[in-house]
Amino acid sequence: MNLLLISDTHVPKRARDLPAPVWAEVDRADVVVHAGDWVDEETLDRLEARAKRLIAVYGNNDGPALRRRLPEVARATLDGVRLAVVHETGPAQGRESRCSRAFPDTDVLVFGHSHIPWDTTTETGLRLLNPGSPTDRRRQPHHTYMTARITDHTLTSVELHPLPHP
Repeated sequence: MNLLLISDTHVPKRARDLPAPVWAEVDRADVVVHAGDWVDEETLDRLEARAKRLIAVYGNNDGPALRRRLPEVARATLDGVRLAVVHETGPAQGRESRCSRAFPDTDVLVFGHSHIPWDTTTETGLRLLNPGSPTDRRRQPHHTYMTARITDHTLTSVELHPLPHP
């Protein structure tokens, strides 16, 4: 199972559209995961129409229309891997222990908000993934997104992809 992980797209405020390589990954992915801060409903509509399956949440920059359509926390079991998605996890310091307590029955937590890519595993085995942002790099060297695979009930091949500067 191929996964595409994105967050903090901020369309149309930070970009007019998702970058072409991200749309290409949408077409390849079995599941697209979006960890919030869409800003516009059109991107949600387009991803819902194009993705084979979309698991998504709203973020702090998403207004009432997006909040009516999306949950604050999304959960799914994908080939035995228990996935949760949330926009904010709080400060980096203490994130692992805080998330382990908040998501005890989760194998992988995808989050956003900071625009800073993150990939760690907690003492309890919870994998924390932040794909950064494909449209708003802030102080990061690149715009980014992540891909991953689930093989034999295990998350594998997690890869951070930098995008060329527009």
